[in-house]
Amino acid sequence: MRKRPSRALVPALAASALFLAAGCSADPVQSSAAARTPDAGASATATANGDQPLAVAAAPATAATPTAAARPGTAGGKARQTSLKVKSYDSHTRRAVISTLGKGTSSPSPSVSPTPAGTATPGRTAVGDVIASAPAPGAPDGLLAKVTKVIGETADGTEVQTAPTTLDTLLGDDDAKGTVPVDPASFDVERLLPDVKVSWAKTGDIHSGPEGTKVPLGSLRVDVATKVATAEGAPASAGASVSGFVQVKPEVDFSYGGGASTASTASNGSTASGPGAAYLGVSGDWTSQWALKGRAGASAKPVRLPFAKLHADPVLQVGPIPVVVNLDLTCYFEISGDGRVTVDVEQDLKGDFKAGGTFGTAAGWTPVNESHMDSSPVRTSVTTAGSVKAALGAQATVGLYGAVGVTADLAPYLRGEAAGTVTATTPVGSGAKSDVAASGSWALYGGLDLSGTLQIQLAIFGTPVIQHAIPLGALHREWKLADGKM
Repeated sequence: MRKRPSRALVPALAASALFLAAGCSADPVQSSAAARTPDAGASATATANGDQPLAVAAAPATAATPTAAARPGTAGGKARQTSLKVKSYDSHTRRAVISTLGKGTSSPSPSVSPTPAGTATPGRTAVGDVIASAPAPGAPDGLLAKVTKVIGETADGTEVQTAPTTLDTLLGDDDAKGTVPVDPASFDVERLLPDVKVSWAKTGDIHSGPEGTKVPLGSLRVDVATKVATAEGAPASAGASVSGFVQVKPEVDFSYGGGASTASTASNGSTASGPGAAYLGVSGDWTSQWALKGRAGASAKPVRLPFAKLHADPVLQVGPIPVVVNLDLTCYFEISGDGRVTVDVEQDLKGDFKAGGTFGTAAGWTPVNESHMDSSPVRTSVTTAGSVKAALGAQATVGLYGAVGVTADLAPYLRGEAAGTVTATTPVGSGAKSDVAASGSWALYGGLDLSGTLQIQLAIFGTPVIQHAIPLGALHREWKLADGKM
């Protein structure tokens, strides 16, 4: 598997939900992919205008994704596919070299014209044009930028100065909505522990991973097995370990609803710009199985142990526009407790999740945070008094063109606790035997935590800037797996 430098992820979930106004549910019920696609109102304008919304689909992986360009504010300036290609980009200077597909690199390319904005020249871009490109050299997260200056010709094409811009400059009053699966083979994987195995399966009977590992089509599975620190004073027989796997079928949820220009007016009387609605999030099917055995050294504050980082840059084809989504997943174990209880527990968990942010002109950005899970205990055993909690979760971030917008943390967990007393009575007299009695109770619980944050970078849609990070709120549910007396 390819490796990619690890990325800073928003601490702890986050994605402290990559995923509540739309509803917070953790009931063990079935849900469909359609139910996981939030309605951000993206079709409202299309219905009113009689227009069809733009199709949203995965960009073809077999050919180069065309670059889109638009000339806002001009007749016929809507976004269109072009023969342009971003040959290179410098993120420090924001300079890009643009050529024309099919042109060689030995002579200058006439792809960019130093004409004033609004002077449309077929096959060329001008100052004021907006371009959207799939990942390119120097722009691994894709590029969404506005041309501010034409610098000159080079052997690889025309060098231009660019500035940041937003999606509404390309999408305008169009509408788009869709949920697109992420190809499991597209993830770069960084293994953080020695015994980590990654498996995936895709159509065409293509499989990667250890022989015999069964993975549903479109799913990505990460297995781990590792020893953890044993509590101080625990016998050798109480050696602690964690093992299990996380299996996820990730999907990107995207919608955009044009029409803010007709839906709202600024306080000074000018017409507002930007979309009337938007949504960005991540969803998917989830399966996990994990086990905790022994007496783990634990503390009241949870200790997190990441074991794999994964990154993908799926490209959504939104009409003519390549929208680059940046998705990061960090799989981890987390253990807390008092270090006194010895357990031997295992749990299976299946369900789905959804996390993201939705925008409307009335409410602004609001969180979406939802999960439905079923669980079943495989084995349960608790001895001695004490408590322990172990989570096997995934932290996610999802953004557009390198700007993180949503962070989310899905953390299914096991929690065990035992309470009891030990009494000893020693009779008077030599040779008398002591009478020792123990009594108490124990219980095991399964649970789910889903939390997250909306980030200021969601303004990339062209919506008003979020002044500060917005918590997604915390979705929490717990259920009893087993209990008993001792």
